[in-house]
Amino acid sequence: MAKKDTMKALINRDVSEETAALLLTRYNTLSAISAAGEAELVDLGLSEEEAASIIAKIGKRPASSSSKAKKAVEEVVIEPMEEVTEFYEFSEGELRLKRISEEVRTEKGLTVELPMKIIVDIAARIKNADFDDGICRQLIETAYRMYTAHLMDQNESAGVMAAHSIGEPGTQMNMRTFHYAGVANINVTQGLPRLIEIVDARRVPSTPSMDIPLTGIAAEDENVARHVASNIEMTSLLDIASIETDITNMRLIINPDVRKMESKGIRPDDIVERLNKVKAVRGMVEMVGFDIVVSSDEPSYKKLQVMYDAIKGAKIKGIDGITRAVLSKTEGSWKIVTEGSNLKEVLKVEGVDAENVMTNSILEVADVLGIEAARNSIIHEAMGTLGEAGLDVDIRHIMLVADLMTNDGYVKAIGRHGVSGKKSSVLARAAFEITAAHLLHAAMVGEVDHLEGVTENIIVGQPVTLGTGAVNLIYTPRKGDKE
Repeated sequence: MAKKDTMKALINRDVSEETAALLLTRYNTLSAISAAGEAELVDLGLSEEEAASIIAKIGKRPASSSSKAKKAVEEVVIEPMEEVTEFYEFSEGELRLKRISEEVRTEKGLTVELPMKIIVDIAARIKNADFDDGICRQLIETAYRMYTAHLMDQNESAGVMAAHSIGEPGTQMNMRTFHYAGVANINVTQGLPRLIEIVDARRVPSTPSMDIPLTGIAAEDENVARHVASNIEMTSLLDIASIETDITNMRLIINPDVRKMESKGIRPDDIVERLNKVKAVRGMVEMVGFDIVVSSDEPSYKKLQVMYDAIKGAKIKGIDGITRAVLSKTEGSWKIVTEGSNLKEVLKVEGVDAENVMTNSILEVADVLGIEAARNSIIHEAMGTLGEAGLDVDIRHIMLVADLMTNDGYVKAIGRHGVSGKKSSVLARAAFEITAAHLLHAAMVGEVDHLEGVTENIIVGQPVTLGTGAVNLIYTPRKGDKE
């Protein structure tokens, strides 16, 4: 097995690239690593836990004659999370409007109750106005009229209307659309490709990006904002220094760029401290004058190359996954736009307005903030994408899609691996993709299709059980008396 294949095999077994490179300095194959045993791997520079983990991941434990007892794995007791409930307290104006809405509903005999969200929104708009009960009553009556006018009728085909309302404007979108997110050189995918990413529930978007508003002094002072950006943007060693290879003395010489280091707020001691945590050069890094020297512990060109590969991409400062962070000023306050996304770590950074941080990675929002936040993120991203293309789609269609994608507690795609692939109707699944496989499997297990949806009824050529097709009207004429 070539070293390249061995490296790939180790990485596929969840062994880090640094550890794999260190193992390949002495071993060429997986069997050689497995036969070496834990003791030799510890001598190579790995900890006992890492050595045991690597042997386990390779899957071949060497027969050991030593009678070492296995260490018992300590069970971590997870304490239950404290339930925090915050009840909303209604203001006097909101309670007044609620009372008036109940009076209007009773007098007019309405069966529909006005949602509290609408009452709260109306109260917020008239907060500073001194309206009497008569004007408030007119507002509530108008709200009732508009609300009932927008309600859907019973047996209305909401799903078909939502699909058409999103799909038809989608045909007018540009196929390949990139635009700059308010600042130069930060481009994000928009248009049809972005809409496809949203409904496919992609784990990683093609152009992950974050919009990070700042708070406090950072929002007003450019220098402080730039400092926050430097804490977020990932800085590798090659970004702030050059590396020379001294073959004669078997060492690497790092020449820091003072100007770049000052702009990033990094000191030489920070570089030494960070490089000493890299496994391949642990304990070999020291300051010599104004340079940083990494000396090899053995006279080997191969070892020198491994050391160079290990330190050139070493992270010195910043957050993993964020390759660039650019400042942008909007409405008099500074914000940061990034290439790459890491919501969990960005929320911890001081100076960041955590409540208003946005990322276009929907599944990351679900992992960090929960499924309700992911639902809101789907709505926000889809409406923003359609709005950028100049398309006016009713938000309720997007809300229906978002509810369908998240109602099981996790984000599902609209496709054969998600919503469409889990329909109860055999014909509906077969009409979407892999027709023969669905029909064959249904025949083998004896599935029954009750023809309740749209697709399956169209396939068999009968009216859909929605709208006018949901009822049967039977008229029996009465025979008149013969004259």
